[in-house]
Amino acid sequence: MSAAAEPGRLLRVDHAACCRSGACSLVAPDLFDQGDDGKVLLKTPRPPAHLWEAAEEAADYCPVSAIELETLPE
Repeated sequence: MSAAAEPGRLLRVDHAACCRSGACSLVAPDLFDQGDDGKVLLKTPRPPAHLWEAAEEAADYCPVSAIELETLPE
């Protein structure tokens, strides 16, 4: 399986909105971690295609909707 980023897709986090629940890092540890302050750390804004489903699941589980998945124009 290729580790290439999925074209036209971008992952963003709103660090200020993060409530430190840790749901993102539990659901998608390859994409998210928590800093010393407990807030989300994004490991890559352009995850490989095989991790995009995990990114969507993490966004769904975020209690404050601090994770945004964006489709870029081609």
